[in-house]
Amino acid sequence: MNIKKHIPNILTLLNLFCGCIALVFLTKGNFEAAFYSVCLGIFFDFFDGFFARKFNVSGPLGVQLDSLADMVTSGVVPGFMMYGVLSNPYVLGNSYWSYAGFAITVGSCYRLANFNIDTRQTDSFIGLPTPANSLFFMSLPFVFEKFKESIFSETFFNSYVLIALCFLSAYVMNAEIPLFSLKIKQFSFAKYKLQISFLLLSLVLLLLLKVVAVPIIIVLYVVLSVVNNMMNSKKLHG
Repeated sequence: MNIKKHIPNILTLLNLFCGCIALVFLTKGNFEAAFYSVCLGIFFDFFDGFFARKFNVSGPLGVQLDSLADMVTSGVVPGFMMYGVLSNPYVLGNSYWSYAGFAITVGSCYRLANFNIDTRQTDSFIGLPTPANSLFFMSLPFVFEKFKESIFSETFFNSYVLIALCFLSAYVMNAEIPLFSLKIKQFSFAKYKLQISFLLLSLVLLLLLKVVAVPIIIVLYVVLSVVNNMMNSKKLHG
């Protein structure tokens, strides 16, 4: 029996299990434990692909399992969390708009299905990956807690902004926005100055702000990609 060929799929299923555990924590209002469960799931999600390539055991079953597991950990979990946040009596109460949280889930489902048939996304991404989107939303409660009762919180963390973020995320995940690859195949600052600078800046932000830095890093990744695309387009047509 070849154990190696089963390792990637086992890691994928562990990702799914972490997503299920995160849902349980959310039903109990434990946002911190849910966040770290999602982080652990994304950790398994990264290494299932790593070992599949290392052991040369990639196959159609693994591809489908990966998307199904991601659908829970990076699709259902953040959507359910935002539904819970928007259902809070101090936010929207019992308004039907609280269901806007599931725009994240719907957008994630479409992206994951499309990702499986899109041959352009082998080395880099087009649109925001679902794990990054999930981390963005799952880290928001930490931001709420840090900036509660401040002008910043009142301005950016109201029901209208949160609903807009849910719909915006569904768009960004599926938009034709090329995001620069974070794979550095050789240490050459001249060749990978954007990637290395971004990773160093992200490390600094994490050391200074800890979990609060997560949504900032993800927004920065998208913004830098858009700016980089514009600059490359200008050079190409300039």
